[in-house]
Amino acid sequence: MTDDLELTVRRRRIVELVSATGFARVAELSRELGVSEVTVRSDLAVLERHEVVDRVHGGAVIRGLASRAETPFEQARSTSAEEKQRIGRAAAALVESGTSVLLDVGTTPAAVADALLEREDLDDVVIITNGLSIALALEPAIPRFTVVVTGGTLRPLQHSLVAPYASLLLGSVRADLAFIGCTGVDAVAGVTNVNLPETELKQAMLAAADRAVVVADASKLGRTSLGVIGGLDRFELLITATPAGGSDTHLEELARLELAGLSTRTT
Repeated sequence: MTDDLELTVRRRRIVELVSATGFARVAELSRELGVSEVTVRSDLAVLERHEVVDRVHGGAVIRGLASRAETPFEQARSTSAEEKQRIGRAAAALVESGTSVLLDVGTTPAAVADALLEREDLDDVVIITNGLSIALALEPAIPRFTVVVTGGTLRPLQHSLVAPYASLLLGSVRADLAFIGCTGVDAVAGVTNVNLPETELKQAMLAAADRAVVVADASKLGRTSLGVIGGLDRFELLITATPAGGSDTHLEELARLELAGLSTRTT
């Protein structure tokens, strides 16, 4: 009876710790509770079966945390659409024939894909993506483009492919350039994303590219999300766009990012 009580108390404490910050690592839970990481993983498996938490790489989040904060791809694509088109064209202008590109999932990277498709001067370009919508958008450019899809587990909101398996391909390539989307770019927190499984893939893309460019519309600047993709020093450039009507806040955030060491380009 005592063992059952300790088990119940420990699992309740795990839920409290995960709830406090939205995400908790297995190692942190192990130290806090004074039990092994194997025990923590076993508890998390039970809590996941009871639909209390979702296990993610390295830890756990409260069930549904990521999806509650996300907007479906089709809905997000219509938001700031003209800004994203300008960002896409500026990003696509960085690509040269004979190069390899990692193209992240999301509506702003999708705008990059659209702009790449318009560049009939490009040839022998390899594009690797974990976005099914992006891969299908690029299909008309074959055989000028070679389109490689990472594989993995399908997430319906963004039509994205995530772990397991999606990161295996990224660990075996070295690309010239990566375009990475996000839900937040902040002078202190760096480049962040609301969804943890997709954050893991963005981190893998960042590690697999010689150069990385973050593409983000004005609404993302100054915002932070749960998953950290990387510090500003990991990115060569931010490409963004001036919002309709201009914005003093946008200019202030750009100045903070520049002061923190991130080069920016506004379209």
